[in-house]
Amino acid sequence: MEEVSKDSNTEKSWLLVIWQICNVFMSVFFALATYVQINDPDAGLWMVGYSIPALLCVCLGFKPQVTESLLWRRVADLHVMISTAVISMLGWILYKEQITDIFQQEEGREFSGLLLTVLWLLLCRHSGRAPVGILRVSTAFAITVFPFVAWLYYYVNKELRSNWPSHCKTAL
Repeated sequence: MEEVSKDSNTEKSWLLVIWQICNVFMSVFFALATYVQINDPDAGLWMVGYSIPALLCVCLGFKPQVTESLLWRRVADLHVMISTAVISMLGWILYKEQITDIFQQEEGREFSGLLLTVLWLLLCRHSGRAPVGILRVSTAFAITVFPFVAWLYYYVNKELRSNWPSHCKTAL
């Protein structure tokens, strides 16, 4: 009986380590997303939009129980609420203009980036209450890998970026 409990605790501790690593990587990604906004015409807005999740994720990466603090929850909830409103407006624009190749349009990239921040913050919500489970960690791992692979893909395939405005091509 004691050996089963030991295996369960070892699995939970590995899941927690993977969860923390995912949060550190997402913090790095959101920090990079903040940096590349430097050339954008409305840089201040987007830099705030990405830097807040970067800071929240770095906190979570070092102290997973931080999601239960009132300050972390309020900041995350406010960011999710405002981002959801902006996502709705951008989504309406994409729908109205019948844009299907969203990464080729400024609104599509903005929509996707904000959607990623919202999904991540919702995934993080209340993760400090109890040990993180395999479903949350698996989802976190998949979400963490996606933006890095997509960024690398667009970075390697320069022809995909050929129609982007100049401020999107010169940051990195």
